[in-house]
Amino acid sequence: MLTYEKPLEWVANPRAGTIATSLAVSSTFPDGVFEEARSFHRQIPGYRPSPLRNLSSLASMLSVGGIWVKDESVRLNLNSFKVLGGSFAIYRFIKSKLGLDGQDLSYDELVSEATRAKLGDITFATATDGNHGRGVAWGASKLNCNAVIYVHKDTSIARIRAIESYGAEVHVIDGTYDDAVRQAGVDAEANGWQVISDTSWEGYTDIPRWVMQGYTTMLSEAQEQLAGTGIVKPTHVFVQAGVGALAAATTGFYSSRFGADRPTTVVVEPSEAKCLLHSAQIGDGEAHDVGGDLQTIMAGLACGEPSEIAWDVLWDTVDAFVACPDYVAAKGMRVYGVPLSGDPFIVSGESGAVTLGALMFAADYAEFHDLKESIGLGPDSQILLINSEGNTDPEYFRRVVWEGANSVPAEYRWSPEVELLD
Repeated sequence: MLTYEKPLEWVANPRAGTIATSLAVSSTFPDGVFEEARSFHRQIPGYRPSPLRNLSSLASMLSVGGIWVKDESVRLNLNSFKVLGGSFAIYRFIKSKLGLDGQDLSYDELVSEATRAKLGDITFATATDGNHGRGVAWGASKLNCNAVIYVHKDTSIARIRAIESYGAEVHVIDGTYDDAVRQAGVDAEANGWQVISDTSWEGYTDIPRWVMQGYTTMLSEAQEQLAGTGIVKPTHVFVQAGVGALAAATTGFYSSRFGADRPTTVVVEPSEAKCLLHSAQIGDGEAHDVGGDLQTIMAGLACGEPSEIAWDVLWDTVDAFVACPDYVAAKGMRVYGVPLSGDPFIVSGESGAVTLGALMFAADYAEFHDLKESIGLGPDSQILLINSEGNTDPEYFRRVVWEGANSVPAEYRWSPEVELLD
């Protein structure tokens, strides 16, 4: 009888390989939107592309062609990619409110007193596990607007304080992230606030779509950085998921750019919040919720209810859905933090590191040969990972990296004698 949870639970999605052109992708990411998002973000003071790290030594150890990490831990000194989506959604919302759809609005004009006077009093509201709320609070502060951010009861004090540092009011909800989403919506309607959410529901799709479009700036950057090394595109992308917005932005970007020749994509989520894997297992094309208390160290991915518009993109474009227990994310954090000789040191939080952990188990262990074969992982594979966050919860980061919290079960610990795949 097993006394531990296996590191990978997975299901293939072969239908994605039959779809050359996805209506969900084309409607969510229309022509020109990647350029629009990148143009806006370039105007933000302090903007610079986040680095693309090359883990060449680890790639050799795993017998793959290359491992490339888009390191969002340094994005605008906010420790996460989330600001890209929140800021672009606020920008698009304000353009729409001012009747400027289809017209140019510079960043300087956006944050000007003239624009503020036209807008009147606006309060932005959202629910978050930490990083999205911090991005929205940052955006609101640049506009001198109020922000009210809802977090669930298990959100760390460090993440709450980071949100409050931008002048936002934080409400702690006695429930899960999904409960916080619902309460934010109820209170926003009652108070006339504007919700800036990365998840969608019936009647609320424009802003989550703009959030996903904003995320694509980092993919545009990654493509330029890969091109500088002579790589046209990655062959594989491992991307983490909560409600699915980041994953949909990633697969949507590559499907728009490359059609049927897009990279093979693997979506990774926590075992305790595997709403996308669950939806794929049901296989009826609909998004399905999972219940439970969603207890996982991967706070940014602790979501039981998928974004419906994100799911539509994922169902058409993802080749495999994977769920992992917490120890997989913890292993990824430690590998990033104690790299092989020649590889760069990367600070990665729990949600940022799970894809590296998943890749290592998929590439290393004979038990997961079927997964490796299904996605075609091999010596010519050039794999893109996204370190979606840095050290956003210092106390728990130290518990994992210093004290070995969430250690890998003995049955799955690496050793020179471990049975590796050829």
